[in-house]
Amino acid sequence: MVVGQYVETLRVPLSWWLLGGVFGLAVGWTFYVATPLSFAIVAAAAAFATAFVALWRYGSAAVVVDDTGLSAGRAHLPWRHIGRVAALDEVAARRMAGVEADARAFDVLRTYCRGAVKVTVVDDADPTPYWLVSTRHPDDLARHLSQRIVQD
Repeated sequence: MVVGQYVETLRVPLSWWLLGGVFGLAVGWTFYVATPLSFAIVAAAAAFATAFVALWRYGSAAVVVDDTGLSAGRAHLPWRHIGRVAALDEVAARRMAGVEADARAFDVLRTYCRGAVKVTVVDDADPTPYWLVSTRHPDDLARHLSQRIVQD
């Protein structure tokens, strides 16, 4: 029996999109001052496109808990390999991503998400000790994972 599905897409905040727009305008203006108008338009368009693609790709990591396990970004962790789950507030998440980090850990971290969830990996064949996954709702994600572990 499934407790419920958890789906969260880690999207960049609006302020990052505005900064991407400012970047495109700055590049366009710089080229406009120094080169012909046609070069400036091409440079601005390339800068806007680069900012858009970078923000879209960086800001589209999905975190999903479903029948098969936990998916974060392009990676998947089946239920049989999910151990202890801990919701981390901003301070604990920063500590786990910094001074207490294990280089072998799998991370899906986004700087604009304050919280995270630490999921212990229970697989003798996998050298990864844990997953550290950013989320805007660490308590909800941890609850979805923990409820499913208790049921299995």
